[in-house]
Amino acid sequence: MLAAPKVTPFNPPRRVLMGPGPSDVYPEVLAAQARPTIGHLDPLFVGMMDELKALIQYAFQTENAMTLAVSAPGSAGMETCFVNLVEPGEKVIVCRNGVFGERMRQNVERVDATAVVVDNEWGTPVSLSDVEAALKAHPDAKFLAFVHAETSTGALSDAKGLCQLAKAHGCLSIVDAVTSLGGVELRVDEWGIDAIYSGSQKCLSCVPGLSPVSFSPAAVEKLKARKTPVQSWFLDQSLVMGYWSGDQDAGGKRSYHHTAPVNALYALHESLRLLAEEGLENAWARHQSMHGLLRDGLENLGLKFVVEESSRLPQLNAVYIPEGVDDGAVRKQLLENYNLEIGAGLGALAGKAWRIGLMGFGARRENVALCLRALEEVLR
Repeated sequence: MLAAPKVTPFNPPRRVLMGPGPSDVYPEVLAAQARPTIGHLDPLFVGMMDELKALIQYAFQTENAMTLAVSAPGSAGMETCFVNLVEPGEKVIVCRNGVFGERMRQNVERVDATAVVVDNEWGTPVSLSDVEAALKAHPDAKFLAFVHAETSTGALSDAKGLCQLAKAHGCLSIVDAVTSLGGVELRVDEWGIDAIYSGSQKCLSCVPGLSPVSFSPAAVEKLKARKTPVQSWFLDQSLVMGYWSGDQDAGGKRSYHHTAPVNALYALHESLRLLAEEGLENAWARHQSMHGLLRDGLENLGLKFVVEESSRLPQLNAVYIPEGVDDGAVRKQLLENYNLEIGAGLGALAGKAWRIGLMGFGARRENVALCLRALEEVLR
């Protein structure tokens, strides 16, 4: 028989998380997750789910009935949108200006559809004129897919303008809002977004592992009209909604689909409750204000931003690493000496940039002050 390993309890240190995610979690959210576990079909839990759905609708600014939290991280939210909506042989215009646009392309190809890629330089937003040209060149395209807030670079794209283009050309839009939800302006219904996904671990300052998603009535109709089954049983929204909204033919009774992550959903409920309490516009303004403080301090240290101010995310600040500075050594010293985590560059920016997050609970003055002081001392 295999011997039992001798393992002591895992007690992580209290880090200050200022990377690209996860972000610092609200203390109230951690406390909520520690509440007693009840059954995922318990009437009290079902009531909490209804509140959670309303809170997600508020965060997205949508009245979409098909709005819920996927029981998996943002990457599963991305796959949820693609496998439910895109069928084999269909054409999707995919905007790629960083790592996560490329992941969209891979999702398209995995469902045996065709991706028409619109490339823009890393650190720049998606070009509306390039997208319009692609839509005109491919009138048979069914979807336009893009990242609202590109986590790999810190660039913010014009979601409203892109969705207007999609509508004008008869396309449904699929939008990555993993880093934007709760951090910058986002209005699903007003902007005409058809399918959108996010993550719990960024500006919502919740524990990682959940993905809020929402589908417009037009997207739901596309799902219902599929000629082929959804590729993934677990992510098939026509099945999942029986759990989140109930079977209307059976008086709204919830159907068992999977064992929901009960305590993680407590945490998401609390994080979104805190967001609603603060108010969306106040949260957007707070992220912008803290970005201004961080920007001024970083520029005083001689650091240069990857993204121009006009299209820069306040919650994800990508700065070039000064020449001659050892990327790994700096981040190691920050972690070991200051309990401070900042992110490395990703993809084309690997080894060339740092990504400094100001997300959710982490977007506060004491974090900005710590980051600037620690960087100054380490770089000195």
